[in-house]
Amino acid sequence: MADFGSLGAILFACNFNRVRSPMAEALFRRAYGTRVFVESCGLASRVGAGVAGIDPFVASVMAEVGCDVSDYRPHDFEDLADGSFDLIISLTPDAHERALVMARGRAMETEYWPTPDPTGAGGSRENHLEAYREVRQILQERIAARFGA
Repeated sequence: MADFGSLGAILFACNFNRVRSPMAEALFRRAYGTRVFVESCGLASRVGAGVAGIDPFVASVMAEVGCDVSDYRPHDFEDLADGSFDLIISLTPDAHERALVMARGRAMETEYWPTPDPTGAGGSRENHLEAYREVRQILQERIAARFGA
């Protein structure tokens, strides 16, 4: 049984909220349902740069494990309704710096889980998918190790 202690709200953060942090949010939600509020964000959502929605490879590999993230819309730290999180888990160094700033002077924990960026995988579509599956597996294992079964 998972023990969340005093955790009521968790935030996963990465750079653009299109790959790693929405994967972590969906995996956490799949494993623990609504026992703890979970959200994700990025430093910038890239919507202004003409990029909207989840990375298509993320949608594919998450569908393989029963998570439909196809309607997910990226957002950034400024889009958060409030900053009342008990724990921020950063998946990139830049997001961790921002999390530390956000946590300063608040009763909030921060953790840094270095997570590789699969977007740079080269080669075939299958090579890309395998890189994304590896990140999915890393996140599943870290979530299980941190929060229990």
